[in-house]
Amino acid sequence: MNDSPRASIQYEVTAVVREDLMTAYDLFLPGHVEDVLATGCFDAAVIARGAQGHYRVRYTASEQAALDRYLAEHAPRLRADVHGRFPDGVEFTRAVWTDWLQIAP
Repeated sequence: MNDSPRASIQYEVTAVVREDLMTAYDLFLPGHVEDVLATGCFDAAVIARGAQGHYRVRYTASEQAALDRYLAEHAPRLRADVHGRFPDGVEFTRAVWTDWLQIAP
């Protein structure tokens, strides 16, 4: 076991999308993630889709200050855009994760 040499911050947004909105959300989400990345606050993002309308986007920031900048300067506008397009039928949760330990063979 080795401590991670450079801890990154993971900002995870999960969504549960009502079935009748899934096609629209599938079309919307990649562009939204590109808009979030265009803020310059994150280094990368991974979109995952699970069963029954579950989605997860995991954004990676190199430091807490970048996430803080995103939340203060960009998140309100981008969240308002999502809410405007999907005023109901999509439930979000958000979490912040920090790399803690790397285990490799």
